[in-house]
Amino acid sequence: MRQYLIDAFAEAPFKGNPACVVEPFTVWPDADFMQALAMENNQAETAYLLRTGDPSRFGLRWFTPAMEVPLCGHATLASAHALFHEFGVAADVLRFDTLSGALTVRRFEDRLEMDFPSYPPHEIAVEPAVEAVLGVAPLRCYGGPALIAFMDSEQTVRDIVPDLSKLTAYQGTAYTDRHLIVTAFADADKPYGVVSRLFAPDMGINEDPATGSMHCMLAPLYAALTGKPVIDYYQAYPRRGAHLQCEVVGDRVKLRGQAVTVMMSDLKL
Repeated sequence: MRQYLIDAFAEAPFKGNPACVVEPFTVWPDADFMQALAMENNQAETAYLLRTGDPSRFGLRWFTPAMEVPLCGHATLASAHALFHEFGVAADVLRFDTLSGALTVRRFEDRLEMDFPSYPPHEIAVEPAVEAVLGVAPLRCYGGPALIAFMDSEQTVRDIVPDLSKLTAYQGTAYTDRHLIVTAFADADKPYGVVSRLFAPDMGINEDPATGSMHCMLAPLYAALTGKPVIDYYQAYPRRGAHLQCEVVGDRVKLRGQAVTVMMSDLKL
């Protein structure tokens, strides 16, 4: 059994977010095995693929070191990259059957484009505990699948050193998870329009280097704030960083980025 370590939302190795992608199965392995391998890999996500009768359609599941998750953008991008570049799938469009429904990934110029559902957040009262977690007060907060703390500047977002021991589940979000996004408009001289970071310790990820699913919230939020459906985003994980372009189209978000294969390994199982 072979797997690949792929940096997603990255133009070069050691950027973006690494994900392990296991070669496609013909039947799903036991969930305990998938969870154990994800724990062994100790990456934000390990992606598992299932072949179907259609050579361009696959089942897709994602596991963090701690749990199976319903949606993961960077591991979907990594999976598509592996299918195109490592497994030789010739199709221009890939279709994935997932816990979040059908997802597609297509070739888009020198990038790959994912088609994900949009999750527009709504403004909520500022949570009193957010300042304790972040060490700085947000201008305002938004609720959705995660809590969004909207900050005053890019530098504020970059400088945050959170106290995750104080991160609790918040009212006004769709789930009782402890997912906290910090975001702001980018500095005027930057080649991207928005900067962000994501903290998700309940998923075994203190800070995620690149998060496609997070942008399913940020893209509709910033499209509403700016009136622009297409915006370039930068996820400012220290010492890595990730570039994404997002376009809001109705109730969907087009997520665009590159990926790089860093390592191939054989599992002795």
